[in-house]
This record gives sequence, structure tokens and C-alpha cells, in this order.
Amino acid sequence: MLFDTRPKCSREELFDREQELEKLRQAHLKGTPITVLTGIRRIGKTSLLCVFLNELKAPYILIDARALPVNYGLRDLYTLLSRGMSNQRFISKTRHILERIRGIRIVGFEVEIAWRGRDHIPLAMLLDYLDREKTVIAVDEAQKLRGPRGREFLEALAHAYDYDRNLTFILTGSEVGLLYDYLGIDDPGSPLYGRYINEIRIERFPRDKSIEFLQKGFKEAGVNLPRRYIESIVGLFDGVPGWLTLAGNIVVSKGREVSLDILREQAVQIAIAELNNVTAMYGERTRKVLRLLATGHNTWSKIKKRLEEIEGRTVSKSSLSRSIHVLEKLSIIRDYEFLDPIYEEAARKL
Repeated sequence: MLFDTRPKCSREELFDREQELEKLRQAHLKGTPITVLTGIRRIGKTSLLCVFLNELKAPYILIDARALPVNYGLRDLYTLLSRGMSNQRFISKTRHILERIRGIRIVGFEVEIAWRGRDHIPLAMLLDYLDREKTVIAVDEAQKLRGPRGREFLEALAHAYDYDRNLTFILTGSEVGLLYDYLGIDDPGSPLYGRYINEIRIERFPRDKSIEFLQKGFKEAGVNLPRRYIESIVGLFDGVPGWLTLAGNIVVSKGREVSLDILREQAVQIAIAELNNVTAMYGERTRKVLRLLATGHNTWSKIKKRLEEIEGRTVSKSSLSRSIHVLEKLSIIRDYEFLDPIYEEAARKL
């Protein structure tokens, strides 16, 4: 179903991403060591990744880094890796390898990896074992690997880049700046310094494709709606597939036209929750900067002047710059403009 709000799993459910799928396929055939899928939130990175992996004949490991605690430890990392390896295709194609690795236990189609003690196996060594079979290792929202054990994963990734020719890595990231900061390909102190990384950027749908997407989804659900209403939904969500899917899902559940205000508010409430998580992590000043950006303060000097009026004190240049840079690295803004109008409206309500 096109309007299923969960990540898509098959090509039939995925709309208009043939070129991106082909780029992934070509990267895999060429053995490109690392490919990153980037794009703003709800642009469809996870769906694209899942469809690609499901069409592969090769075994794969899919890791959802969002499941990691902020200050994760080795146990958290190995538990996540175990989950990623616990899929039928991977185990059926690599069981002959896994059964020979001390520290790995297989129960049915579940994998358990020893994360400490005599049987503990370092990540780089584990990757060397997996290199005996052509395998894809995918990490969704890979910037979440930053943390106490982030360096360990990077060192294993750099080792595999140099020595494990049968392994290819696909990393997705909504917070593009943080992802590249983590990888550190321009940082002499990073294990991946100077390595080539293939980037596939996923863009929002153009207007005509957004209309086609909604028309196809409503037809699939047996809901007949006038074109003018469909066009108004498109105008509201600026070609972001996740928001279009949410709107389509709501309309289909009612079986009729739903007020645009209701559709907008549903999306805004989701965005508010996400921005609240951002401000909880990065501080009260980040919340103030978001509100100022959303209310027309679209230059550094305007933000600084108004922020000083609000706080009744001088705001240092470095402090304000940090807040703005964080929002840029999180792919929420660029050049003092919001990348998604829904997040702009959400920021006004913080």
C-alpha cells in the first residue's frame, strides 16, 4: 500500500525511485566500499534501503542505529549487530561461516554474539570472517553511532574498506552534517580520513510526481477525490513523501476529504515532538533560535539582536554560532531557511 506509513519493503510499494535503486545496484556490483544515502527526514531513505536489500540475492545485515542509547556501550552495539544478523537470508547463506566463529551462537534464525569474556570477538575480526561471502552491511541513521564506541565501529569500517573486498556498506543519514562529521573523511584524526565515499542524495518529489503519487494511492484505496483537493495537499507538503503518505493515510481512513488544517496539524505535532527532542539534547537556546528563524529572523545579526533582547544579556558570537551550526548539521535549516515548511511551522509553536 502506497499510504502505509511504515517503510516500504517491495518495489511495488515504492514510488518513483527507480534511478536511486539502480545507483545502489551499480554500487553493489562494482563493490563500492561505502555508499551513503542522504536526504531530509521523511524523504524515503529507509524505504529505498529496505527495497534494495530485499531484492538482493546476497546476504545482508541491517542495523537500525536509532535503537542505540545516547551513551551506548559495547553490549548495546553487539546486541544491535546480533539483531541485524538475525535474518533468514543472512543465516541461511552464511551459517557455514558463522558456525566456525568462536563467540557466535545460532539458535534457529537468531544470532548471539559474545560481547565480553574469552569468546569476545573484535568487530574488525568479525568483518574479516564475514568477508568470505559477498555481503552488504547497512546502517540506518548511521550518525547515531557517534558516542563512546563510535570510534571502534569506524576503525572496523576503515579496516574492512582496505582489506575486506567482499563487504560493502550502505549508511543512511537524515542528519547529514553529523553523519559526515562522524565519518570524518576530511579529518586527519579519523580512521576513514581520505577514503572515497559514494553519496546518493534523495530529493523530494517534484509537483507532478507528488500529484501522481497521491492519485495512485487514492485509486489503490478506492477513494475518489477531485484533482483540486489533491493539488492542495501537494502544495501543503512540498513534495516530502513521508508527509504525503501521512496525509493520504488520514484521508483514506476517513474515506473522504479531510480539512487541510487537520492534515497540517497532524504533521506539525509530529515535527514538534522531534524538535523537542532536539532542544532537550542541545539546550534552551537552540529552541529560541528555532523560534526566531521561524518568525522571520533570517540573518545572523537579526537572531543575535532579538536573542539579546529576550535574554536581557549579551550573547557571545561563538555560542550563537554553535546553535546555528547544530541546526544545519541536523539538516533542519540551511542558510537560515528551513528545509521543510512543516518543521518551520512546528518551530513557531515551540
